[in-house]
Amino acid sequence: MPFKTRFVFSVSMDVRPDKEALFNRLYDDEHIPELLKVPGVVSVTRTRQEALSFSLGGVAVEVGKDEPTYTTFYELDSPDVLRSTGWSDATEAGQWSAEVRPYMHNRHFVMHKVTTEVTP
Repeated sequence: MPFKTRFVFSVSMDVRPDKEALFNRLYDDEHIPELLKVPGVVSVTRTRQEALSFSLGGVAVEVGKDEPTYTTFYELDSPDVLRSTGWSDATEAGQWSAEVRPYMHNRHFVMHKVTTEVTP
């Protein structure tokens, strides 16, 4: 999938199993719509890890072990979006901060700068 911007912020996490349905509902119905209102947020894509094993140089490799289950990619006009009042307000809006965030763990945050894009 080609990115629309040069900056992609990824957020990965696990959530307590008994909160997973609430996590998914609020992420899709509340959290993402709030963040899409923030100037400079171009798109949001959520993913769920899939287990995979393959051979690399004759050695079996298992993908995903101990890695977070969920990852969201935020395409941004600039890394400065993350320091904006709009972003800060959106991340605290609604039920998300009180009813979901306390139950998340194994969180990883990475800012990626697109350096090469090749499309056929």
